[in-house]
Amino acid sequence: MSAPHLPKVAGIDPEVPVSTHTAAPLTEVPSPPGAFIQDRLAGWVSDLTTLHELTERLAGTSTLDDAMNELLHAGAALVGARRGLLVLEPANGGGPATTRALGLGRADLGHLETVPRAATALGRALDGLPGTTNGITSPDLFGEEGLDPRHREVAVRLGYAASYALPLSSEGAGRIGAALWLYDEPAEPAQKQRHLAGLYARYATEHLARLIELERARADVAAVAEELLPSRLPRVPGVRLAARHRTGPRGGGDWYDALPLPDRTLGLAVGSAGGSGPSAVAAMGRLRAGLRAYAVMEGEDPVAVLSDLELLLRLTEPARTATALFAYCEPAARKVVLAGAGHTPPLVLGDRRCEFVETALSAPLGMLACWEAPSVEFSPAPGETVLLCTDGLLRRTGDPMDRAFARLHSAAASVPKAERHDPAAVADHVLRAMLPDGLDRSDSAEDVVILAAHFE
Repeated sequence: MSAPHLPKVAGIDPEVPVSTHTAAPLTEVPSPPGAFIQDRLAGWVSDLTTLHELTERLAGTSTLDDAMNELLHAGAALVGARRGLLVLEPANGGGPATTRALGLGRADLGHLETVPRAATALGRALDGLPGTTNGITSPDLFGEEGLDPRHREVAVRLGYAASYALPLSSEGAGRIGAALWLYDEPAEPAQKQRHLAGLYARYATEHLARLIELERARADVAAVAEELLPSRLPRVPGVRLAARHRTGPRGGGDWYDALPLPDRTLGLAVGSAGGSGPSAVAAMGRLRAGLRAYAVMEGEDPVAVLSDLELLLRLTEPARTATALFAYCEPAARKVVLAGAGHTPPLVLGDRRCEFVETALSAPLGMLACWEAPSVEFSPAPGETVLLCTDGLLRRTGDPMDRAFARLHSAAASVPKAERHDPAAVADHVLRAMLPDGLDRSDSAEDVVILAAHFE
């Protein structure tokens, strides 16, 4: 007799034994395959956003110093370092060669310079040696075999144990320098950090190369402008002279001159050609050369000198305006006759007075069909200094002109009495008092000229 069959139930085969083991309960739900991709994409977006922000900040810099400082800080953030060093050495030798540091003082830089160039990652990156294109990682300097003894000594003194060097080069700009970041402990940037730093460095190289070319152009314009001005001031009995000239970032047309004339007289002039750049520098040279010729012929009549200069400007550059002031000085008689064309009046500084010379109101050169204004005569006392300056000194302050004039008067009045007999000290004091932050920190593109004449 056969055993009875179990009843058949849909979906269940009674011949298959049932397992006695129970599966463990699910503690977490597995992520779908797309979650990993989303995390990777989010990481890439974050990296690209960071890189975009850093390059935008770098693009906003307009000077070489600002760009170098921005590169050092951004690179330190990308590779996780605290200190760094950036050296510019354009491979074409055109310069400028310069160094900037982050978290390192002058003494620290001096110690680093004593390490043989070939013994440092920075030096190898600067020289463009093979294998340095993608950066040089030194994760543990003290663990390296064959580390230069001087390099070891400097690393101990400065307190760094690892470094990462990155050359600054691109196909368009070539090799212009290298950057080095220092770690306090053995460390190295991760692969992703090195990748981002490399992308940033390539962009920074192009930006720095453009600023280097701009710096060279500015230096060339400034050199030409300086060559067009007096190489030395004349020595005339009874008067001592001093001049200060600072060129704006784009090069301007401010100028000065001191010309010895017959019978131990002296011609003093300051002026400004409108505009900036090479064209303004060229105009300045023509105006100064023309004024010298007219001063030799009729210097005792400042009105005639400026009238001739007006005619020269209208004939050679009818679209340009200029300001000028010419003073005919007789030091022995302490007599000064001057005329101005839209220019800042001179200031007389002595032990008993500090005041502007009252001159007739006149238009700049090139604004009238025929320029002419009456001259003014005054007599500086023994020991007084006549201060002539261009409008650029007033404009660089950023104040309205009336307030800038007040600042100029206050600056001259504050010259210590012990320095009032030295025209160079007077000019330097006025320059510092008018522009306490220095010329380089001003946003103005104006030139600055100060000409001081001390009568004995």
